[in-house]
Amino acid sequence: MHFRGRIARQGIYLLPNLLTTGALFAGFYAIVQAMNGHYEHAAVGIFVAMVLDGLDGRVARLTRTQSAFGAEYDSLSDMVAFGVAPALVMYSFALKALGKLGWIAAFIYCAGAALRLARFNTLLDVQDKRWFQGLPSPSAAALIAGLVWVAHDNRLTGEELRWVAWALTLFAGITMVSNLRFYSGKDINLRKSVPFIVVVLIALAFVLISLNPPIVLFALFLAYALSGYAVSLYLWRRSRMQKTAEKERQKGLSTAD
Repeated sequence: MHFRGRIARQGIYLLPNLLTTGALFAGFYAIVQAMNGHYEHAAVGIFVAMVLDGLDGRVARLTRTQSAFGAEYDSLSDMVAFGVAPALVMYSFALKALGKLGWIAAFIYCAGAALRLARFNTLLDVQDKRWFQGLPSPSAAALIAGLVWVAHDNRLTGEELRWVAWALTLFAGITMVSNLRFYSGKDINLRKSVPFIVVVLIALAFVLISLNPPIVLFALFLAYALSGYAVSLYLWRRSRMQKTAEKERQKGLSTAD
């Protein structure tokens, strides 16, 4: 019984790392498919990697099998799946036609992903868990993969979208290393019950995605990427309003005196 229990515990411990390996494989698969000119498969591979990457952390926390090895392995897997793979897929699909401008944009994205992951690892214990600092690399990768998938689904060539692809690649790379705040969703507790309406909304979301997966997924992640700018604008305006109100209050006090 003790031997079986030890094997069971080892199996649970391996589960998040197996999911991380699956994400790594999906990123590598995306690179191979892009090299072969199968861009739709490459884009889907990146989305699969994103799903598996989201699961490995959740599974590790739910089963209490977090480890330093798992954290390092997950970071390296993320660099391949969400840093190298999207950059090479986009370069092969659309940026190659731009020459130096194309590969420079791809490198900026790749470097942005590396810096984003390094900063995330160093600030993991001190930052607010509810917010990400900078666009998460999986979301940035979803932007790249989403554009490639939308273009392929609508029979658009990479050459036709080369400037759109160039601008989006730079936008994703720069936003990853920005100080913008993005909601993380880590304060959601999966062990607690939720209202019935939440289940309904989740079901509706799946239906909406199934209607046109490329366009809906790309639109969702583009909206998420822009949400950081919207949050920063809101916080800036609120700060200005508070400063103005404080000045008015101080002015009122000085007038009363």
